[in-house]
Amino acid sequence: MFIAKIGCVMDFATQRTAMVDNQIRTTDVTDYKVLEALLTVPREEFVPTAQRPLAYIDEDVSIGRGRYLMEPSPFAKLIQLAAIGPRDVVLDVGCGTGYSSGIISHLAGSVVALESDPELAAAAMETLTRLELVNVVVVEGPLNEGYPSEAPYDVIVIEGAVMELPDAFFDQLRDGGRLVVVEGVGNSAMARLYMKDEGIVSGRFAFNCAVKPLPGFEKKATFVF
Repeated sequence: MFIAKIGCVMDFATQRTAMVDNQIRTTDVTDYKVLEALLTVPREEFVPTAQRPLAYIDEDVSIGRGRYLMEPSPFAKLIQLAAIGPRDVVLDVGCGTGYSSGIISHLAGSVVALESDPELAAAAMETLTRLELVNVVVVEGPLNEGYPSEAPYDVIVIEGAVMELPDAFFDQLRDGGRLVVVEGVGNSAMARLYMKDEGIVSGRFAFNCAVKPLPGFEKKATFVF
């Protein structure tokens, strides 16, 4: 039993290295600290046991409750785009089981991991605590409202595609702060970087990508007369 366990750990470590070398470095992710975090955090710990053999594939991985871990390449590109520094306070919106927050914890000063689903939030807290990632706090609340009680944030990361981004997020962004998000659905979706400077928010296109939508950010229905 002990030998099998060691073999399993070694296998995941090999898969983690292969993920970084084959899926992430090849898609223009060059930031050393981001790559180091991806090599350090055990992605398999954040998925259900039955899904662990799939933890490092180049697709979104189901974590249950209708939610997914974002595909490694677009996730890594978003994190690199956010340019997270060691003193930054980061709001991670839709943290799911906590993998994204675990990665961000290696880059930031502190992380507020927001999750709307109580079961996923509990799983995130358990795993992050077990891995001794002490600069992360998991909080519960509606994803589309952000978490104003701990604002302002230096960086906000939205962990899924949205159709409509509420202005409340820009209100929670510190002056000089950054927000990264994927807007739209399917292959036409775009990753965007928003920056706040002297109270004015500007945004730019970063890259195209297709990721799973995040619940609560659907476009509001409009009436046609």
